[in-house]
Amino acid sequence: MAVLPIRTVGDPVLRTPADPVETFDARLERLATDMIDTMYAAPGVGLAAPQVGVGLRIFVFDTQYDADDPTSERRPLVVVNPVLTPGPGVQDGPEGCLSVPGLYFPTPRTLAASVSGVDAAGSPVEYSGEGLLARCFQHEVDHLDGTLYLARLTGDDRRAAQAALRDGPVDPAEAEQAGRELRSLRRSG
Repeated sequence: MAVLPIRTVGDPVLRTPADPVETFDARLERLATDMIDTMYAAPGVGLAAPQVGVGLRIFVFDTQYDADDPTSERRPLVVVNPVLTPGPGVQDGPEGCLSVPGLYFPTPRTLAASVSGVDAAGSPVEYSGEGLLARCFQHEVDHLDGTLYLARLTGDDRRAAQAALRDGPVDPAEAEQAGRELRSLRRSG
């Protein structure tokens, strides 16, 4: 069990579609466990394999866990070779990414989504949800397709993101404050 380095914007692995997982073995289970440890350490609500430099179609998530709440229980889940089914409705809330640290922008997503695939042992899984859970599914599958959430931005938000990337790293204190605000939205939602 290890916390892996998270790849950040500019790394080619983040723009490369991931390959389907074909071998289900102890190495895949170890990768899933390390990704879960990394997701919680970040802290984040989801993490896709390309974000840790692995070009395989696997992601982990836990949208219920709250790192700021000591009573919050961890319930990590794993999806391998996911198939995303967007649902009805639209949401346009703030979104961030562990691979784009410190930047948060309103990002259009469907309100509901389902994902099906298998777990790290190869057993079938299917999850459905709305709001943050649906956003998470769409965000993580985008990573597996080689797409960062920044590509979903339009208009002033897209221009602001491009300027922020061009102007360099975000102040760590501002990034931490933005993360706290995003987590408080999760708790109130």
